[in-house]
Amino acid sequence: MSTDTSTDMRRALAAGLSGYLIWGISPLFFQTLEFASAVEIILHRVVWAVPLLAGSLALSGRLRASLGVLSDRRTLLTLLATSALISVNWWGFIFAVNTGHVLQASLGYYINPLMSVAVGVIILREPLGPWRIAAIALAALGVANQIITVGEVPWLSLMLATTFTAYGYLRKVAAVDGRAGLLWETLFLFPFAIIGLVWLQVSGAGHFTENPSQAGLLMAAGLVTVVPLLLYTIGVRGLRLSTMGLLQFIAPTLQFTIGILTGETFETGHLITFAFIWSGVGCFTWSQLRRERKLAAAAD
Repeated sequence: MSTDTSTDMRRALAAGLSGYLIWGISPLFFQTLEFASAVEIILHRVVWAVPLLAGSLALSGRLRASLGVLSDRRTLLTLLATSALISVNWWGFIFAVNTGHVLQASLGYYINPLMSVAVGVIILREPLGPWRIAAIALAALGVANQIITVGEVPWLSLMLATTFTAYGYLRKVAAVDGRAGLLWETLFLFPFAIIGLVWLQVSGAGHFTENPSQAGLLMAAGLVTVVPLLLYTIGVRGLRLSTMGLLQFIAPTLQFTIGILTGETFETGHLITFAFIWSGVGCFTWSQLRRERKLAAAAD
């Protein structure tokens, strides 16, 4: 391996790792926004993400290319759908964080890749295999345990996993760069976000003009939206799929740790649920590693 290639891989690893670390500790940031509702925070995420994403694309010389989406009706409609999905996902995550359900958010993002496997098999006709069957079965057992033993339907977890799985699938079939796609998604929401924020301020329910520190925190929501995505984009371009597959579990693990440390309810039934999900994650990861090794061997 050349020195340049090695340096690029280290840069990609640092970027990917940093992106997942930010996503993992983001509950700590959103908890500082508990003075605002989840809807108000989402509106600010959209408004401040737009100029950041546009600036990033302009600096990389890709802003003009991103306008090509306007000539592709199918891609525009797909991004309109992903815009709705990601807004619901953002709301669910912030609602979970600000109502003391970080563990449910963590559970949702552990379930997400396992749900993606099921979608891949059903819709994309991807091969299943015993390890993937085990991963899906263990995830289902974990959800069933949460309902039967704990007596709680993990609706937040399932909503986060479902919306992000659907979002990921649609973005996979949309021929558009990650940053450009998110720019269009936020642009679709931008007019509604502006109207919503104006209405909140006029009605006295908004918090942007109360004091500079609150305004700064709400504006920073845009950074927390855009920065990890940019880091993720660098990572996914320079690392193996299996490496990114392992890194993706950093975020829910950190969220799980935050939930435990902040004193959320975690009894034996919850532990059994997570044990099933973690076992499923282990099967999924092993399946990914085996598959990539076979592909590498075939390429040789």
